[in-house]
Amino acid sequence: MLQQTQVATAIPYYRAFIGRFPSVDDLASAAESEVLKHWAGLGYYRRARHLHAAAREVVRDHRGRVPDDPDAFGRLPGVGRYTTGAVLSIAFERPLPVLDGNVARVLARWLAQPLAVREPRDARKLWSHASALVPMRDPGGWNQAMMELGATICTPRAPRCHECPVSTLCRAHALGKEEAYPPVAKRRATERVRRAVALIERGGRTLMARREGALLDGLWEPPGVELTNGNGAKAALATELRRLGVRATLEPTGKSVRHTITHRRIEVEVWRGCLEAAVVSRAALRYVDPASPAVALTALARKLTSGAR
Repeated sequence: MLQQTQVATAIPYYRAFIGRFPSVDDLASAAESEVLKHWAGLGYYRRARHLHAAAREVVRDHRGRVPDDPDAFGRLPGVGRYTTGAVLSIAFERPLPVLDGNVARVLARWLAQPLAVREPRDARKLWSHASALVPMRDPGGWNQAMMELGATICTPRAPRCHECPVSTLCRAHALGKEEAYPPVAKRRATERVRRAVALIERGGRTLMARREGALLDGLWEPPGVELTNGNGAKAALATELRRLGVRATLEPTGKSVRHTITHRRIEVEVWRGCLEAAVVSRAALRYVDPASPAVALTALARKLTSGAR
C-alpha cells in the first residue's frame, strides 16, 4: 500500500484490509472482486491484484508461508527488488538493501553525486551504494532508518540538516549544496481528457458498468465514454449505452466533475438517463446502492453518486 501512497493515507486502508483478510489464506481464498472492494479509494489497483495473486501463489506453492529466500520471494507477482529488500530485511533480517525515492535522495546528498533514481544507469550506482552500506546486523532497522531519514529530515526542499545524525559525513552539506542533489526529475506532461457519463437510477440504486483496461480493470462506475475532438457527448454516450445493451433517453444535467488519475486530468460531463426498456442482463452491468456498494467503485463513481459536483 505504501508504493506511491503516503503513510497517513494508507494506514486506515491497511487496518480495514487486515481486518477483512487477517491471514495469507484469507486473502488467497477471497474473490478478486472482494479484494478490489476493500482496496477501493486507495488507487493503483494493480497493486491489489498483484498482492492477491501473490497470496494465492504463497498458499499454492509455499504451503502458506511467505518464502524468505530472495529468489523465491522475488518471483511472486508484483514483487521487485525494492519490495524484496524491504520485506526480507525487515521480516527475516536478510542483509538486503532498499532503494526508494527517499533513500536515493539521502545517498545522492551523502555522496554529492547527481544521481537520479529514475535513470537506469544512476539507479544501478545507487543500488550498489545501498548494498555496500547495509549491515549484517539488523538490516531491517537500517533500511527503515534510511527511509525515515529521507522522509522526515532529508526532505526534497528545506532539509533539516541541523537535526540529521549523519550531517558531518554528508558531502552535499559540507559544500552547502544540499538541494542541488539529486537533480530535479522532469515532470510527466499532463494529459487532459474529456468523458461523458450517464446516471441511470432505479429504486435508489445507480446503474454501474465494469471498467476494462489496464488502469481501472474490474472496477465499477456509471457507464461512460471518452470523448475525442469534435465528438458530440450525447451521441457518443448513446452509442456506448447501446453497446452495453442499454436503451435510454439522455438529458443534460449541465453539471461536470473534475477528476484526476495520476497524470490524467479528466473533465466529466454528467448526463441523466431515463430507461426506454429494461437493461439487458449482462455480467458487466448491475444496479448498485452507492451507500453500501457490493462491488469496488472507482473514485469517480463515488464523486458522481455522492452529489460532489
